[in-house]
Amino acid sequence: MTAPHDPLTLTEALALLADAGVVPQVAASLRRGMRAAGESLRKTVIAEIPAFSVSANPQILPDLQRHAGEHLAEIARLLGGGKVSAFDFVRDHAQRRAEQRFPLEATLHAYRCGHKVLSRWMRDAALATAPRNVERVVTAMADFAIEYTNAISIVCAAEYVTRTRVLAETEGDRRTELLNILLSGYDESDGRVTRLLKGAGYLEQRLSFCVAQIRSTDPLEMENPARVQRIVESVTQAVTALPIRTLIGTREGLVTAVFSDTRRMSGWTAPQTQLAHRVQSALLVLGTAVLTGISTDQPSTSFIPVALREAAVALDFASVSERVVRYCDLSIRRLLLHRAAGDLKSALPAWMTPLAEADVKARGTLIQTLRVLADADLNVQQAARALELHPNTVYARMQRINDLTGLDCRRYHDLTELLLAADCR
Repeated sequence: MTAPHDPLTLTEALALLADAGVVPQVAASLRRGMRAAGESLRKTVIAEIPAFSVSANPQILPDLQRHAGEHLAEIARLLGGGKVSAFDFVRDHAQRRAEQRFPLEATLHAYRCGHKVLSRWMRDAALATAPRNVERVVTAMADFAIEYTNAISIVCAAEYVTRTRVLAETEGDRRTELLNILLSGYDESDGRVTRLLKGAGYLEQRLSFCVAQIRSTDPLEMENPARVQRIVESVTQAVTALPIRTLIGTREGLVTAVFSDTRRMSGWTAPQTQLAHRVQSALLVLGTAVLTGISTDQPSTSFIPVALREAAVALDFASVSERVVRYCDLSIRRLLLHRAAGDLKSALPAWMTPLAEADVKARGTLIQTLRVLADADLNVQQAARALELHPNTVYARMQRINDLTGLDCRRYHDLTELLLAADCR
């Protein structure tokens, strides 16, 4: 593999050191001071870069010491007459750092700190080897140190970025697979799926789950990938402050999220506030541009498909005036109408058509009167006050409805029949 830097630069620096009588003679002097240089390099990096000392990863410091030794050995090999390599050991180290989620800037900063230590080590060894041409030796060694640091920094950065991209794609695929498994339901006898869910922590005890479905107020915007991604990022940011776990993606043109949290710490502790309630409060900050439906809390992953259906129903009820709707807040009446309205449209009573036509001519006042009368518990006086009308006007409207339908809206069952028919239509 060709190194992503120009090897002639280092080769030329080595040639200058050879002309000055440093290469390959300096190798023996370098090896004598290698242990002290390695210890100095480790201490300098830890002292100047907090990321190394504050990291909770137990592999960070051993990797630092090992990598410092690899650089010392490589420099001794090059200055001992070796050819410029592709720095595979730097690539391996960059891959490990990416897998450990250790920041790239900290690693590159370590190379810059190391430059100071290594420069002194190489300069002292070179002067001990060729003491009669001080200026030439110091200049050539400084050039080599600079080019070496530049070369390893370029290799490290390129490999880190490449590995990070691969890891992100792999993690994205894994999260997509997890989301699809949870939302579609799974066969508990499938060992691979069970291992995947268990490894991701979704089969732990005392967990609650809820599902949210989110879309733009303009359905056409959901065909724009950039718009969908902004919604995903907004949802993720909105729930960041909550101590809950989020698995989010797109499904059938909607942004779909599975939220989970510990229902209770143990059998002796009280359950926490409903997860769906906390999610609703967080998602209210998304603004008027999106609509959200949220399911009820579910006790295990096997109920997540049920939660998905609930979230879809709740989303159907969301509007600009009620942007975030929880399934548990929907009345039985609204749910029944949602489920049956389509089938009932073809079975509406014959009187519904003349009532609807008369209501249009009356600018909606007939159906409005029915609703207000229901809200007033069939109290005509109270309904008249709510409508800011004389009671006789309300009675006149009620008589008009009676003439059109044959139903008396002062009777509970007749009023219920009228309202259900109006809602279904």
